[in-house]
Amino acid sequence: MILVLPVDLDDDLGRKTGVRTPVIGRDEVEAAAVKLATADPEDSDVNVLFQAINAYEELRTDPTVDEEVEVAAVTGVDEGDVKANRAVGEEIDTVLAALSTGEEVRAIVITDGAQDESVLPVIRSRVPLDGVRRVVVRQAQDLESIYYTMKQVLSDPETRGTILIPLGVLLLVYPFSIIAGMLDLPGAVVIGGISTLLGLYSLWRGLGLEETVDGVAERVRTSLYAGRVTVVTYLVALVLLVVGGVQGVETLSAVRSAEGASSVAAGQSLAVFVHAAVQWAGAAGITSSLGQVTDEYLADRFRWRYLNAPFYVVAIAVVLYGLSGYFLPRVPAVGLAPLSLTRLALTLTAGTLLGVLSTLTFAVAESRFSRGGDGEAGAV
Repeated sequence: MILVLPVDLDDDLGRKTGVRTPVIGRDEVEAAAVKLATADPEDSDVNVLFQAINAYEELRTDPTVDEEVEVAAVTGVDEGDVKANRAVGEEIDTVLAALSTGEEVRAIVITDGAQDESVLPVIRSRVPLDGVRRVVVRQAQDLESIYYTMKQVLSDPETRGTILIPLGVLLLVYPFSIIAGMLDLPGAVVIGGISTLLGLYSLWRGLGLEETVDGVAERVRTSLYAGRVTVVTYLVALVLLVVGGVQGVETLSAVRSAEGASSVAAGQSLAVFVHAAVQWAGAAGITSSLGQVTDEYLADRFRWRYLNAPFYVVAIAVVLYGLSGYFLPRVPAVGLAPLSLTRLALTLTAGTLLGVLSTLTFAVAESRFSRGGDGEAGAV
């Protein structure tokens, strides 16, 4: 008799499925294999059991084999090799006692690795061995994982762009260097240019700027389709800010040319810039806030307190204008003179009163109109 003997040294079969071992018989071994595959599809002992069934079927159908064939699965314990080998030996004794045959029993051992094959001396002491088959799964885990990971990366447009674009730029260093040499250009220029591109790309991806840019583009497109006034007012406000910045820089340059760059302190330089640009910045703030108020009104979301925004902008601009003017250097050639303390006090007071009065005015207006509206709605 030929005994096909799949060996599970650490008893995955018993621990994971609760199947009592040894398992004797083709159908019983197949049922145990299905249970183990269901409990843990990645367990290599599943392949050992199915390989044993396959070997059993091959031997049964082989016309050259004229003796009985049986299959039985034996397991050890998960408590070290010594105890596991002893448990396997005891289960083999149970299998041999259960086989009702007068023939000599020879075994073909099925394992999944060198660890399980350490029990071979124990098996050989009980039954002669016709052979040992080690199950080698075609889809080796590490190699297949690497293959499918690379395949998935290359099939994902976002990941593909993140990895392949920098790699492609790096690979272009050598041909670009050759071209630069042919054109008598220094190689440092090429390497520096490619390094700059890689740096900008890394910052772009690392900071997630593509999401920000996409979001801004989507909002602009939605605003254009919805006919929002803020699209125009924000553009005008941006232009006003640029003009204010240019005005501030030009004024500061004129002051430094007239007085000398070393004679103008850092605080005075800041005061000159703010004093020259704050009017344009205030106009930009008023423009953008009026556009926002208009959109809220057109969308039936208008509240009286929204009208505070342009007045707040004016109040802040007045305060900054007076405060920066107080610290201006006296430069007659440019027409600059610091504000007196009295004028500073007036501008600060005017800015504060403008903010407070606008807040009170629109708060009272909102409360009265809201109550009147609620009363009318209740009457209806």
